[in-house]
Amino acid sequence: MLFGILQRSLQMLPPTLHCRFRGGEGEPGTPARSPPPEVSPLPSPSHSLPGYPEPRISAVSTAPGDQGAWILGRRSPEMWRQSFGLLGKSYTHDTTGSFLLGRWLHRPLYSLPLCSAVVDVAIQDYVADVAAELIYQNKSPISTEVLFVFPLGPHMAIYSFQACSEDAKVQAMLRDKAQQLHEATGGWENLEYLQDQSQHPGEVFACFLGTLSPGRELVVTLRYVQELPREPDGAAHFVLPPTLHPYTKLYAWNCLTSKLPYSLLLTASLQSPRGVANLQANFTLTPLIYTAQDHSTAQVSLAGSPPSHHDLELLVYFGDPTAVSAVVEKGDPGAPPGSLLGDPMVLVTLAPSIPEAVPGQCQSGELIFLLNTTFLEHAQHSLIFLLKSLPLGCYFNIYCYGETSVGIYPQSVEYTQDNLTEAMRRIPSTCSSLGDNNLLGTLQSIYNTPRPCGHARQLFIFMARLPPDKEAIAAEVCRHRNSHRCFSFCFSEDSAALAMALAKETGGEATYISSDNTMTVMVLKCLKRALKPAAEGVSLSWTLPHGLEVEELGGTPQSIFQGQHSLLYAQIHGQAQDTTVAKGIMTLQYRLDGQDVTHRIEFPLCPQGDGRLAGHRLAARSLLKRLLPEIVSGSGDETRHRAAEISLTSGIICPFTSYVGVRTSQRVQGPLALLLPRQSLIPCQIVELRGSRKVSSCFPMPIWVPPGWLTAMCDSWLAFRRLTHAIAALPQRGACSKECKPPQPSVSSLKYVDATEFFLCSPMLAQWSTKAIAECQELVALQNVDGSWALSSGLASVLEINEAEIKGKMPGEVLEPSIWATVLAVTWLHRNDTCYQDFCELLEAKAVTWLCSQAVPHLDKCLEAANTLLGTSVKPSVFRL
Repeated sequence: MLFGILQRSLQMLPPTLHCRFRGGEGEPGTPARSPPPEVSPLPSPSHSLPGYPEPRISAVSTAPGDQGAWILGRRSPEMWRQSFGLLGKSYTHDTTGSFLLGRWLHRPLYSLPLCSAVVDVAIQDYVADVAAELIYQNKSPISTEVLFVFPLGPHMAIYSFQACSEDAKVQAMLRDKAQQLHEATGGWENLEYLQDQSQHPGEVFACFLGTLSPGRELVVTLRYVQELPREPDGAAHFVLPPTLHPYTKLYAWNCLTSKLPYSLLLTASLQSPRGVANLQANFTLTPLIYTAQDHSTAQVSLAGSPPSHHDLELLVYFGDPTAVSAVVEKGDPGAPPGSLLGDPMVLVTLAPSIPEAVPGQCQSGELIFLLNTTFLEHAQHSLIFLLKSLPLGCYFNIYCYGETSVGIYPQSVEYTQDNLTEAMRRIPSTCSSLGDNNLLGTLQSIYNTPRPCGHARQLFIFMARLPPDKEAIAAEVCRHRNSHRCFSFCFSEDSAALAMALAKETGGEATYISSDNTMTVMVLKCLKRALKPAAEGVSLSWTLPHGLEVEELGGTPQSIFQGQHSLLYAQIHGQAQDTTVAKGIMTLQYRLDGQDVTHRIEFPLCPQGDGRLAGHRLAARSLLKRLLPEIVSGSGDETRHRAAEISLTSGIICPFTSYVGVRTSQRVQGPLALLLPRQSLIPCQIVELRGSRKVSSCFPMPIWVPPGWLTAMCDSWLAFRRLTHAIAALPQRGACSKECKPPQPSVSSLKYVDATEFFLCSPMLAQWSTKAIAECQELVALQNVDGSWALSSGLASVLEINEAEIKGKMPGEVLEPSIWATVLAVTWLHRNDTCYQDFCELLEAKAVTWLCSQAVPHLDKCLEAANTLLGTSVKPSVFRL
């Protein structure tokens, strides 16, 4: 009965209220503690850093002495971004008492003040290694349990962590899960509590550091590596994580002088065989100091105090941007020769210069559409827009994988009028009961089919629900990641993770479709990006002295699309027989606009580097990403052992290794001082924050709570949750009187994706209506694949004009009726108060291109006649006049 009352009471709690109770306080002999000073959630800037989790923490405030408590729960846009860092727990005393577990009410986590930060950044082309030392201080009058949390970006990996205080040292150690004999037995509720408070998904490194006494300092040292984004002008873009520059934390901030309450020392060493040419930053830098005569290495530092209102961003420009560049990083002298860390690593950047497509030029490419049951039954109009928008010169095929794994054509065919008409005839209106269960077989069938020579392969995959063999699907796509690009569309929240995985693995995009009405525009926007020109048939070849060989880790992509670049890792093995040869040659070949292009560069065989092994560690991270899908799909123990070995030697975590915090006491006095320092294990791991799925008001929401009720409910909720965890663990681990670690999630190659956030990344689609699509659909269905329209009764019906009148108004200069019909169709699409641009842009461009190819004389007069007939005022620029 009691649990029934508690359950009903908890359902009444607001979704943004996060309360915890810590039992064990108030025991005999324990002095009463005062609550820490009030620390409220602090505002964040509008400039958000992409790639970092942005949790929002609710505030809970109480008024002691009142006949109850006012609770302020909010999800403010200002709390969209959070820098984390060192977090502490706060407690408040409940003067009204509690009828269950005690008197202390657990409050939300708060940030401990950062006193100083020393950051050293090493950048090699588009790879960065960052070492940071952070000093925090507990300025509260009471001891505080602390937790260090560091958000991880999508291309970032932490490989070293240590925290030291006067009492103890904590070091994060990687261990093989299969051989780990001991686990941390306490403190797991801190990581669980972090997940409960996070309202934004993402990965974080979290380590529980124990208790920090009043006035004591804690020194945190961490190291991480990161692949840097490449800007369109070739610059490497580095952003200092907000954990290392938490300017938004306004504790003890002098608002009159805008002086930060902590010091920041930032230095950066830069290296590139092309030379360091220039720097741009949104903060003041010292003059660039070159440390090599050829300007291949340089150093720079933060000058003065850091800015107090934005992130620190740095753009590094190297020598003239080239289609291919290479940096050779020396290996670890202490590692065995031939191992991943022992031999030199070549960091290869492929960035061909790909110009915009010329209007009217035939475009190459192979476009394959994998249609599911939902798409076929509810989105026939989207399919019409999609197929009619394809360009001349491409190849296409359609697979209805809910029906069969065989395509409409045995292999892709050229996009012609006859082939499109036959394809539309063969597409079934409904599918069998197979649903989405045949996606794996369909992909395997596609990969076994040769692609047209010189045509980049791109897949458009539509998923209504999550297939049961999701891991096998991810592994299959991963094995063929270099041969194609995926645009994936999911119709359900459970399939969002797979859709995102397929897109990221192949350099494509993923879209969450919430309704049939949004599908057409979303699909066409992705098609527009897919039709950008690409370098095809990409290949790398190496020329090295005898005795040396190159192993490309992960292979080379066969296509690189406009606006993209590829960062590859290759390792040099062996010993050169001729030591007089000091350079190697790398050759990049590809086809662009039907022309063969070759780039050849030399690179030194004498490797460089500062010994930090950033390239080696990122190569290990890349290898682990490739191995995971194969292991999860059942490739055997040998691959798993290899992954664990790579992880342990490189310091980069994988699902088969885990962190454990080793805490070593440093203050041993008296007779025990001669004994070895006492060691214990504490929780330390990569935590996947799933965020809050509840949507609440952006404004403060006061809620009246009766006396004592809040504390009782929080106590009861925590006790009930621990009880359910313990009951669930009994069959596997037996009854246990101690607090047990929460069950570990199963290993998966799919990252959690919040479909709500996923959808917010999609374009806003409020300007069109179902009626507008229906109007366009009739006209689009009549268009030929070359972009033209025929003068027919069907066109007259769409234009709502008599066919005889249309023929009678045709200008005398126009000898071909299809030209007049095409001008009318394009003009109709630009009628006043219409919104067809989102779904007719591609096929309209194809129509105008066809008109230009016909060399129509007096096209301007033809447009005037069309405007007069339709009562419109379309400008000549629409027809490129």
